[in-house]
Amino acid sequence: MDTITKLGTVFASFVICQLIFHFVSSWFSTKVFPRFNSLSWEEKIDWNSRVVSTYHASVVGVFCLYILFFDKALRADPIRGDPWLVNVNIAITSGYLISDLLFLIFYWKAIGETVYIVHHCAMLYICFHILKEGILAYIGNFRLIAEISTPFVNQRWFLRTLRYQKSSEAYIINGVLMTVTFFLTRTAMIPAFYYYLYCMYGTDVYIGLGLLIQCSLIGSCVTIDVMNAIWMVKISRGWVKLIQEI
Repeated sequence: MDTITKLGTVFASFVICQLIFHFVSSWFSTKVFPRFNSLSWEEKIDWNSRVVSTYHASVVGVFCLYILFFDKALRADPIRGDPWLVNVNIAITSGYLISDLLFLIFYWKAIGETVYIVHHCAMLYICFHILKEGILAYIGNFRLIAEISTPFVNQRWFLRTLRYQKSSEAYIINGVLMTVTFFLTRTAMIPAFYYYLYCMYGTDVYIGLGLLIQCSLIGSCVTIDVMNAIWMVKISRGWVKLIQEI
């Protein structure tokens, strides 16, 4: 996949995310959820941001699973493998991350949080190396599997904003799906990922990456995993609180 195509995909992803945020989300939400019109300005900004996030996570998640189970070429060479579909997936994610960073900055009072800035920058750093150097595609795809849990995280916020009771069937079912997918794709994969890095450490291929890329890879992943672990603790506490309230 040549550089022009990669940049074009990043730009197209960025534009689509902007269009969904500024036009599609409000139009669709008004027709499907009448309560959307009564939301505050801050809630509408957060709502539209989460619609974009859900769109991105759904597209990327499907690609990730397909690549994980069916891309034999990538599994054969997880370090230097450079399949076009992974590059497309990483480019889509890069466009989304850039777009969402702008949302966070321009609408800081409504949705701005430092932890999301750190998360997005760490993810962009990994994406940059994958697209620029044509390496670590397997690891990049492995990390993006975490996005499978994102639609359920957003749905929880939508249900709360629409005033669903925490004891309602929809809230509980989504809560279970959110917890299971978050644990499986973000928490349970942490030891598997670092075991993979441990097995790779010291090999000729790993040494060939160079110190900068090695430190970038490990530093970015540690940052993201610490945040995922903190979020998992918060989800667990939420369940304890919900059970006590029911």
